[in-house]
Formats: sequence, structure tokens, C-alpha cells
Amino acid sequence: MFPTEPAAVNQGFGAVLKNRNFLLVWIGQIICQLADKIFFVLAIALLVKYPIPPGIEDTRRANLFLAFTLPAILLGSVGGIIVDRFPKKPIMIGSDLLRGLLTIAIPFLPRQFAILLLITFVNSVVVQFFAPAEQAAIPILVKRQNLMAANALFTSTMMGAIIVGFGIGGNLLSFGESFIGEKYGQEFIVGALYLISSLIKIPVRLRENKEKKNTSVNPLVEFKDSLRYLKKNRLVLNALLQLTALYCVFAALVALTIRLTQEFGLEEKQFGFFLAAAGVGIVSGAGILGHWGDKFHHKPLPLFGFLSMGFVLGVFTLTHNLFFALCLSALLGVGAAMIAVPMQTLVQQQTPPEMHGRVFGFQNHLVNIALSAPLLITERLTSLFGLRPVLLAMSFVVVIIGFWTWRNTRKVLKDVI
Repeated sequence: MFPTEPAAVNQGFGAVLKNRNFLLVWIGQIICQLADKIFFVLAIALLVKYPIPPGIEDTRRANLFLAFTLPAILLGSVGGIIVDRFPKKPIMIGSDLLRGLLTIAIPFLPRQFAILLLITFVNSVVVQFFAPAEQAAIPILVKRQNLMAANALFTSTMMGAIIVGFGIGGNLLSFGESFIGEKYGQEFIVGALYLISSLIKIPVRLRENKEKKNTSVNPLVEFKDSLRYLKKNRLVLNALLQLTALYCVFAALVALTIRLTQEFGLEEKQFGFFLAAAGVGIVSGAGILGHWGDKFHHKPLPLFGFLSMGFVLGVFTLTHNLFFALCLSALLGVGAAMIAVPMQTLVQQQTPPEMHGRVFGFQNHLVNIALSAPLLITERLTSLFGLRPVLLAMSFVVVIIGFWTWRNTRKVLKDVI
């Protein structure tokens, strides 16, 4: 059974889009997500302006990747702890403002790779505070019965930003160089996006609990509190495990799609076709759930999602037709939406406001690890056993996860009821 609460009436996207405060945060999210993806493209593009001495091994790209991922792995939960102690609106606005100013400052600083590395690292650190603050703001801005539509919109735009941001990032940076200036045009374009996102959120009215909070922070104690809460609330823990499993599958697919391109006669750099098709599927699935989500209240959507993803992974081993493979990728994206949207909604519905930051920070932490570790593991397994055996094994594992989480959710619901 689908464990989130049904909407009182089927209001779909109309109700949340009429909510001015939510609309401003959502528009800001679109712009900020685009800025995040284009900043990644910018950091890679700027490497040519930071030459290395001859005779030294070029590890700049690997170090940049580390600067992007290390804060996400180490600080995901800490960001949520801070969010629970301080107002969320200033955190969101300040995060965008700081990232915008840092990006614009890049061309005016010495051309030393260590400085670019530091700015990239700080940008990633700031995200660890911004992400849980944004997630925690949604249930404050939106009525309980409209959370499904709100999460569907956020999921759609997050995936859309990945497709559009990486797709147009290079062109947008070239535009900045041509029309603003070669010296600082690229940095100005990305920095301006962050600043616009920050300004858009200023009029937002975020009515948080005015209760005085203890601002002293002990990360270890707060982290243990989060674990105790999740151990007690097994419904939320089960939802987080399903989201983590979903992101593990997607991270593994990033590595596998690079191999898949060779199977279909494409160049390795064209692996984005499969990811873009999956993104279209996620956007479509999230749109359906956001508009008609209340009609699926009694359906085990996450189970359907895992089964469809397992089916797609299995069928990938049988087809050699590119168009059919792209359609399968889109179906996989629809299955992912069936997991991501209802499970994120469940976490927001079942988590009390005073625990929002810690739970979303812990979720952010799990997701970051889930997006990192499978990349390395899948690449090793594919090298050892080949693409098709790994796809079949993943298909089998995903189906098992689907049935296990479905049975676990039903058991938890019976205990709760």
C-alpha cells in the first residue's frame, strides 16, 4: 500500500503554483540547480587557464572531482544539524549569495589552481547547508495534502536541470565569453544565476516555529539523535533506504551507460543520450504523480518503480536497437519517479518540524554516498565480468529490493495501525 496520506481533493499542480511563497522558492531552485550544473562545467573549462609546470603529472581534474564530492560525503549530516538550529530562509539566500560572489571573484584572483580548488570546495560545502534547508522549507510552505505535487515539481526541475544544465552549459559559457568578455564573461554568467536565485527568495515568507532554540551544536550528539529518531520511526527509515537504493542504481547506471554506448555503436562521450532519456522519464513520471497522485494512494508505487527498473535492466541485455534502448531508459526514469516522489513526500509528512534539518541532512549524506561508491564498484565489476552479466545481476538485485521494501513497508504500517 502507498504509505503517504491522500490529498483531501485533487488539486494537482494548480494549488502549489498559486502559492506565491512556494512559487518563488521553486523558481529559485530552477535557477540555482542550473547554476550548480553549469558551475561544474565551468570548473572543468577553466583548467586550461591554470597551466601546470612541465614534467608534473596532471591530476587537476581528479582533484576537482574530489573537491566536489568530499564535502558531500563528510558534511551531509552536519548541514542538517545547523539547519535545525537557525532560520532556513537566511541559509538559502546566504548560500546562493556566497556562491555567486565567489564565482564572480574567480577571474580577479591570482591564476593559481589551489585557489580554484578552494572555491570549488567551498561551493560544495555550502551546498551541504543549502540542500537540507530547501527540503525542510517545502513542508512549511505547502499544505500537507499538496506535498506530493510540490515534490513532483522539485523532482522534475532537479532532473530537468541536469539535462539542460549539462546540455547548454558549454554554449552558455561561450556566450558569456563572446558578449561579456573573455576575461570574466563565463564566471559572470554563472555567478549571476546564483545571485538571481538569491534575490528571488528575498520576498518569501517562511513562517517557522518561533520557539527559542538552543543554538549550541554538538554534531555527534545531534547525529545520534537522528539515528535514534530513525530507529524509532521505521516508516521514515524505510523511505530513506528506498531513496538510497534508487540513487545507488542511478550512480551505477552512469558507469554502465558509458559501456552501453559502445554496444550501440556510439562514442563514449555520447553516454548522455541514455541519461537524458532517463531524465525525460523521471520528469514525465513526476508530472503524472504531481497532478494525479491522489488517485494512486492505494497503489504500491515504489514496488512498481523497482520492478519496472529491474525489467529495464534485464531487457537491456537483449536489445541492440538504439531507439528501443532509449525508450527503455525513459521507462526506467518513470520507475525512478514512482520511488522518488512518494518516498520524499512520505519523509516530509512523517518527520516533525524540529527534526526536518537533521533528517534531510542525514538523507543528503546517504544520497551523496550512494552516488559515489557504486561508480567505483560497478566499474570494477564490469571490467571483471562484462556488461551484460552485471546488468542481469543488477536487475535481479533491484527486483529483490523492491519486494523487500514493499513487504517491510506493509509490516511497518500494520505495526503503526
